Amino acid sequence: MYKRLEVVVGDRNMIFETGKLAKQASGSVMISCGETMVLVTAVAEKNAKEDMGFMPLTIEYQERLYAAGRIPGNYFRREIGRPSEKEILTSRLIDRPLRPLFPKTWKAETQVIATVLSAETEIDPDILAMNGASAALALSDIPWSGPVAAGRVAYIDGAYVLNPSKSKLAGSALNLVVACTENAVVMVEGRSEEQSEEVVLEAIFFAHEHLQPLIALQKTLQAEAGKAKRAAALPVVNEALQAKVEELAAAGMEQVVNTAEKMERSNRYDVLKDEVLAGIDLDLHKKDEVIELLDAYRKKIMRDRIVNQGIRLDGRSVDQVRPIECEVGVLPKAHGSALFTRGETQALVVATLGSERDELHIEGLNGDVYRRFMLHYNFQPFCVGEVRALRGPSRRDIGHGTLARRGVEAVLPEPANFPYTMRLTSEVLESNGSSSMATVCGGSLALMDAGVPIKGPVSGVAMGLIKEGDKVVVLTDILGDEDHLGDMDFKVVGTANGISSLQMDIKINGVDRQIMGLALAQAKDGRLHILEKMNEAIGIPRKEIADHAPKFVSMKINSDKIRDIIGPGGKIIREMTAEFDAKIDVEDDGTIKIFAKSNESAEALMAHIEGLTAIPEVGRIYNGTVKTIKDFGAFVEILPGTDGMVHISELAATRVSKVEDVLKEGERVKVKVLEVDSRGRIRLSRKAALEEAEATN
Repeated sequence: MYKRLEVVVGDRNMIFETGKLAKQASGSVMISCGETMVLVTAVAEKNAKEDMGFMPLTIEYQERLYAAGRIPGNYFRREIGRPSEKEILTSRLIDRPLRPLFPKTWKAETQVIATVLSAETEIDPDILAMNGASAALALSDIPWSGPVAAGRVAYIDGAYVLNPSKSKLAGSALNLVVACTENAVVMVEGRSEEQSEEVVLEAIFFAHEHLQPLIALQKTLQAEAGKAKRAAALPVVNEALQAKVEELAAAGMEQVVNTAEKMERSNRYDVLKDEVLAGIDLDLHKKDEVIELLDAYRKKIMRDRIVNQGIRLDGRSVDQVRPIECEVGVLPKAHGSALFTRGETQALVVATLGSERDELHIEGLNGDVYRRFMLHYNFQPFCVGEVRALRGPSRRDIGHGTLARRGVEAVLPEPANFPYTMRLTSEVLESNGSSSMATVCGGSLALMDAGVPIKGPVSGVAMGLIKEGDKVVVLTDILGDEDHLGDMDFKVVGTANGISSLQMDIKINGVDRQIMGLALAQAKDGRLHILEKMNEAIGIPRKEIADHAPKFVSMKINSDKIRDIIGPGGKIIREMTAEFDAKIDVEDDGTIKIFAKSNESAEALMAHIEGLTAIPEVGRIYNGTVKTIKDFGAFVEILPGTDGMVHISELAATRVSKVEDVLKEGERVKVKVLEVDSRGRIRLSRKAALEEAEATN
């Protein structure tokens, strides 16, 4: 049955259509805004998978370049290979608010695919894809407790704007994506230009209020065109087995939750697991069922200790940050480096500087984009004591790297003041909670160590949540187990002045304004504490660029002379690049940017370019090089690539029989410019230069 509904969100119409396209999917919706259109489908297998310990949900967001009238620029001229960074990040945006709303017992493999079919420049498809995914699930027979609504919030000239155009967003102090249900916020992600906690909190709940029409529309769409939901299995607990597991584990579990060190705690839990399994008749009960009950018991004990006793796994108070150690300059050949350790989480972050040619080139729907700052996050298997194949960055790696990049990006110098391309690489060496925030802290330190004039240091902290009934505890600087067994992972990045990026994931049905406000306030205290510790290692950028970093200088020449330094087919600029071991960027207005390995090399190259582009001055004396000797005189190079002729009669005050009696090829000689004729030919005199030198003496 075809159904079409529309709603005004912000100052734009969103149109939802179902029953026309992809009708064999469990749920299908086309969502449009302006000329941007996204088709979203949801499908679940008929039979459930065996319990794999996680909900088998796959989210795929894919952009087709035909949507913007473009042909892919790769060899095959089609969208192939791994998803782009944009596609991965949008898939994660869609996944995070949807996943917590599935029944815990739902094990059928489920796939949501969002395909961009049409894209206009001013409307980003990601928000449409998020809302379309919710609508497709609501329309399907898949059990799911949505809908959710999503929107982007900007803060422009002191006012909040929902779903602004891309051009308006460019001037915004905020760019937050918020997803919510009717009663609570379920996901937040975005950047901020050092805005206060109050501004960010207000933005989040501005979105929650103004996204409610999207919730209402989806409910109407589901009521009028949705399918009957499949029955999800009810959670069944073998109470007798549960009691037996808890009885066997009680004493050992106290030891586990009182063990502060991660690997020791994990080892003790493994021993306890074996002891419990040994006490259970596995002919009568499934091993996986016993382990699941033991995991649930561990979760209950840990949460109870935090909520009722205020005691965490490592003995800290709820608002306490783990011990911090910071070092800079740890790698002698790197442009900048820092080792940031917080508890059992450690990141080695390296800063590398390059020229404008090193910028990242990204082919997107609306044209090519160039990025001067990159942050790459590498989560090595050894950092958690595991063995696995190295297959390049995962979606998680890309997501964590992007969060950290947004946080640091807010303090970078403007290109006009610092024209370098910058890359941060984070090698996570140990992980027990929020290695992405360690990456932020290490990245800030590494940039300052490299001499990058950032506006101020940046730190980040991960907040957790334990919610049991009416009891709510917000945790600062969460451990890995607190993330796994808790209800929220809320990462907040910022400077002493305000927030620069944030990301919130939850495992419950949402958080309200009170919890969000408490988390932001507590995160601020944690962030400022971490900044104090970082400042003890390095508080301001070094005054000089690192010794091994390329040295930047710029100069300006007459634009008519650009051809003189480019040369035919780029011959001259290639020769200079090789000779001086430098990168040379030439702009149309005659600005030349030089990135050289040393100041001496840069200065020598500048002098060479000045010579190539200089105009010989009549009456000026030059120290030239004899290039060619003829019977009638010699040709002398007075500037790079510029020769003049010294006639034999102008070699000396007395008569010269042979040029070779006075000059030799390759010899350095002072000559005076007598004339530059209309054809650019230069007449030189050694005699006049000698006479002037004698007169001066």
